[in-house]
Amino acid sequence: MPHMPASSALQRFRVVDLTQVRAGPTACRQLADWGADVIQVQMPEHMRGDDTLGGQEGSDYQYTHRNKRSITLNLKEDEGIRVLKRLIAGADVVVENFRPDVKFRLGIDYDSLSVDNPGLVYASISGFGQTGPLAARPGFDQIAQGMGGLMSVTGMAEQGPMRVGIPIADLCAGIFAAQGILVALLEREASGKGQWLHTSLLESMVYMMDFQTSRWLIDGEVATQAGNFHPTSIPTGVYKARDGYMNIAVFGSKIWERFCDILGAPEWVSDERYHDKRGRSVNRDSLNAEINRRLAAQDRAYWIERLNAGGVACGHINSVKEVFEEPQIQHLAMVKDVVSQHLGAQRLVGQPMQLERTPSSITRAAPRRGEHSEEILAELGWGAEDLARMKSTGVY
Repeated sequence: MPHMPASSALQRFRVVDLTQVRAGPTACRQLADWGADVIQVQMPEHMRGDDTLGGQEGSDYQYTHRNKRSITLNLKEDEGIRVLKRLIAGADVVVENFRPDVKFRLGIDYDSLSVDNPGLVYASISGFGQTGPLAARPGFDQIAQGMGGLMSVTGMAEQGPMRVGIPIADLCAGIFAAQGILVALLEREASGKGQWLHTSLLESMVYMMDFQTSRWLIDGEVATQAGNFHPTSIPTGVYKARDGYMNIAVFGSKIWERFCDILGAPEWVSDERYHDKRGRSVNRDSLNAEINRRLAAQDRAYWIERLNAGGVACGHINSVKEVFEEPQIQHLAMVKDVVSQHLGAQRLVGQPMQLERTPSSITRAAPRRGEHSEEILAELGWGAEDLARMKSTGVY
């Protein structure tokens, strides 16, 4: 089965995916979902490590590797490297997340490969960067969350540092790598040249700290944990109505006045404790207690309808199950259907942005290891006898 592009947007590009676990596969999934021919290169079954996100038939692997093809190559054998180099010679992009020294040892670094393919865009993802005192350290999402500062501003102060509930360092590094690849491909249209780009889990986390970094770099203020409440805009956070919790976000003096009116507390606008942003920040605990006391008179649905109608942002706090019961999420059609020839019908979340003329889809379920090896090798020019020999000698 040849390439089945998930979109026409990137279908002219071929991507060689040398990554494993999550950050790199996320980058390649972004490209595959927009139509690139992503060829996932994995070690043969008998040589594989723990690179499959909980098993190839698991939901995590199925979500991360959809829209790709898979080939196995033994990169510990010279012929396996030669096959890989032929594959890369006709590719537009290579994505790898080896330890920084591995690609040089194998002779598949950017400088080596660009001799035969000067237009190659080569993306590297690591834990801490390609050079520097920590470059050789193994990277892991939670380590980057901690070192990048995220855990110091997440959770309740009395509970100590708290990780975010998703692998945000991995995911952001992967998405930034995909963005970098697209930038490099656009630049190549002008220069005709490829280039090496690299990012890391640590860099992605520092960047994602956003306004918390400017609070330190410009204002000299070290951010601390604020729990479920916004660190600088009060009142914004989690509040409790009669039947459970909800989020409310009050930004700006006009919205604050509307909020007070809706809660039946217009006197708060002139109360010296609450009338300006600084006062609300200093007296946040008493204000939050007052807000919860008034919200307790009605259920969430009542408040969510009234507050939104008044221009005050608020909403339910959904479980994962409730997310997909949300009418707006159903309207946005984020869940896509695909059929795996191995596992049957599947439902997966698709891309979060819509291109009206060249939309993304899910045309292919995640492949099994090496499912397309012979197909891809034949595309590269190897015949039946070559394939039989290479199979018998463990090349793929």
